[in-house]
Amino acid sequence: MVKVPCQEIVWDIIPAMQAALAAELVNRGVSQIKVAKALSVAPSAVSQYLSGKRGYRIVFDDDIKELIGRLAEDINSGTITEDKLGEEFCIICRHLRGSETCGGHNA
Repeated sequence: MVKVPCQEIVWDIIPAMQAALAAELVNRGVSQIKVAKALSVAPSAVSQYLSGKRGYRIVFDDDIKELIGRLAEDINSGTITEDKLGEEFCIICRHLRGSETCGGHNA
């Protein structure tokens, strides 16, 4: 079976981004419960991100870590909406993949 770009994004990139963001937020003093709410995931998912059981397949370079750190700062300060959070994930994902489109598609 052919692995399409969207599959890699859903299985690897998004969980890795969520794991990195969860770690950033917890390091800034945000509780795991609040992190789960901010990321719209279960608290158990946050626990798995922090323990390395989920979202550990990708190691980010410093540029991506900086973008994730800025996003964590915006979430922690309450200056980002849920809709904007999704947009920021897309920006980071595109930057990570070096692509202007989502999943290699033209949409």
